[in-house]
Amino acid sequence: MLKAKQYKSGVKPIWCPGCGHYSVLNAITKAFAALEQSPEQAVLVSGIGCSSRLPAYLNSYGFHGVHGRALPLATGLKVARPDLNVIALGGDGDGFSIGGNHFLHACRRNVDLVYVVMDNEVYGMTKGQASPTTPEHWQHSKLTPHGPEVRPFQPCALALAAGAGFIARGHSGDPNGLAQMLFAAVKHPGFAFVQVLSQCVTFCPEQVQWKEQVHAESVGTDNPAEAAHFLHSDDGFAKGIFYCNPRTPWPLPHDSQATDLREGFRL
Repeated sequence: MLKAKQYKSGVKPIWCPGCGHYSVLNAITKAFAALEQSPEQAVLVSGIGCSSRLPAYLNSYGFHGVHGRALPLATGLKVARPDLNVIALGGDGDGFSIGGNHFLHACRRNVDLVYVVMDNEVYGMTKGQASPTTPEHWQHSKLTPHGPEVRPFQPCALALAAGAGFIARGHSGDPNGLAQMLFAAVKHPGFAFVQVLSQCVTFCPEQVQWKEQVHAESVGTDNPAEAAHFLHSDDGFAKGIFYCNPRTPWPLPHDSQATDLREGFRL
């Protein structure tokens, strides 16, 4: 059995002081320790962004992909190697903007993997532009001096509508609670989505107030109608497991032999 700190690599994180991603890293190592996860049996797949640096900081296999493509990479890996524990990582820009279509189809496809999105409501690595989850009246970017003026995405509600079987939200200010949530997500058979409110104090200093705004909710329903009712009235700061309804992961088992596509083929 390894201790949490033994899952960290020798690479020192280069996130800004006060970034919430440090706590997410700690939560993942705690979850791995609780799972008694062998480092060589875990693979972390990421796209582009501050959050996507995380695989380098763990003593396990990792794949740093391109912008918005963490989920197709993670899906292909899990289907090819179902024996591995695959966790996809990203941020709100990476996951819900250029990667938004992949997110929808990963939810409905239900491959047995975990998707952790560190949501700080801003493009942090490219200097503070508005992202898909930025509040519509946020006025701290020179590109949108009046705010984005469009409604932000609701990631958990979107995941429910697209067919995800496990939906949760954690907070970087509660690494122990987040570790328990990630433990449950890994144990869930099928696609598990975990949104993490992870503050960016560099471009959104007001997010230090999240620790007073976050509140725990014990929804934990397997009824999609009940989950939808809660999520559509949610203030965005509830944390907990909102929906858990396991179903058989894809690809589904079949008894029939594979078809030889060369049969009947004529030039």
